[in-house]
Amino acid sequence: MGEKKKKEEKSKRLKQVLVVGACVLFVVLMVVSAMGSGWITGLAAIKPGDSVVLDYTLYNPDGKVIVTSDQQLWKSSGNVPLLSKQLTFIANQSFSGHLYPVPVYSSGSGWQDQIAFHTAEFTAISQGVVGMKDNEKKTIALPPPVPDTIVYGADELASNDLKITDLRKGDLFPLGESENPATSAANATGPVYMRIGDITGVGPQNVTVDFSYPRIDVSIVTINGR
Repeated sequence: MGEKKKKEEKSKRLKQVLVVGACVLFVVLMVVSAMGSGWITGLAAIKPGDSVVLDYTLYNPDGKVIVTSDQQLWKSSGNVPLLSKQLTFIANQSFSGHLYPVPVYSSGSGWQDQIAFHTAEFTAISQGVVGMKDNEKKTIALPPPVPDTIVYGADELASNDLKITDLRKGDLFPLGESENPATSAANATGPVYMRIGDITGVGPQNVTVDFSYPRIDVSIVTINGR
């Protein structure tokens, strides 16, 4: 009789475990069903041809932030010149133009200006996001533009109402760029885009400005709209 009772108790516990397991499995299936396929997409890495939206922060050679799509960073720092909209593009996309313009906001001009990414910089970003996942962050090294450094003489500065004596090493220096690299911004017939350089040297008769952006921090917002 004792042995029979033990078997009944064991069978009862086994049934309880099976019932609990079935309930847990049911709940898991309900949660997965409610989530849809989005959670699977979140685990998928970016592939060439995927549509990508990302937040970014762009740095000059001194490590200063030139432009960011992070509104909190832009508001809190007080010294970031430009606020940008998020970047949207196709991963590993080839770009045939000389410049890739992105709308930016400044306290003085609103949303009237666009900052210029050079083709090689845009390509590095477009290729660099391949393999990243939703919400992942990454720092991407950017190649320097050609030329990356420009020397401005005193006369050229004076024609733009600038004096060498008013400029200091480390100051930010704006430049207008046109789609045609052989045409100066002053003679351009099409749109002119913004580039912000860093003054790296000030001499008696000229200043040297570095217009390279060595790195960009990116954070994936959506992949293929999800």
